[in-house]
Amino acid sequence: MESLKDKIAVVFAASGEIAGAVGRSFAQHGAKVYITAINLNSVKALAKEIEANGGRAEAGKVDALNEREIDNYLKMVVAENGKLDMVFNGIGSYYRDAGSGTPTTMATFEQFMNPLQRICGSQFLTSRVAARYMIQSGSEGTILLLTASMSRTKTPNMAGFASACAAVEGLTRVIAAEFGQHGIKAICICSGAIMETRKIQGMINDFSDSQVFPVKKWLRTTQDLIFLNQGLH
Repeated sequence: MESLKDKIAVVFAASGEIAGAVGRSFAQHGAKVYITAINLNSVKALAKEIEANGGRAEAGKVDALNEREIDNYLKMVVAENGKLDMVFNGIGSYYRDAGSGTPTTMATFEQFMNPLQRICGSQFLTSRVAARYMIQSGSEGTILLLTASMSRTKTPNMAGFASACAAVEGLTRVIAAEFGQHGIKAICICSGAIMETRKIQGMINDFSDSQVFPVKKWLRTTQDLIFLNQGLH
């Protein structure tokens, strides 16, 4: 299936499992994919994998928190292709840096702000720079942002991360209203915890150890809490 044939896509933070999977999917559906991350070797390996499977991919080193690097890279992409059809940013935050699992009364201001600056801040940067080039080139493309279901649950000890998730959703609504007049779509993908990822596995094991909970019991308790908060249980 080539529903994205001849589309030009850029994926930021593609060294992570989620963004890497998005890059693979874009390529499988026919898009030419530019995959970027701070870890250039990681995205080079991903580009080779995509090409080995018949896709088209190029790797680049970009810090998704550095607006100059984002701007220079997207400028290059548009110069090479004359357009920019899709942008996805899969940046995340390490739960320890965000104070996740720490009671709100004990978390530092720096821990609270970390996911807001890192996650929402990066989405802000990549979205607005992408929009500039989409407008300039008349691309009428799609900007995909990523958040998590934590924005809608009542989970304790996750103040910074939950606030960042909600902020990304608010940002998406604003840029959809602003950029829509240029034919640009802004879509926010809201995911639950993807248990296979390294960050979630690390968090589960650490939380389980710190609370003297077996991993299976920790998972069951967490899932029950999410269902209750969403009114699904």
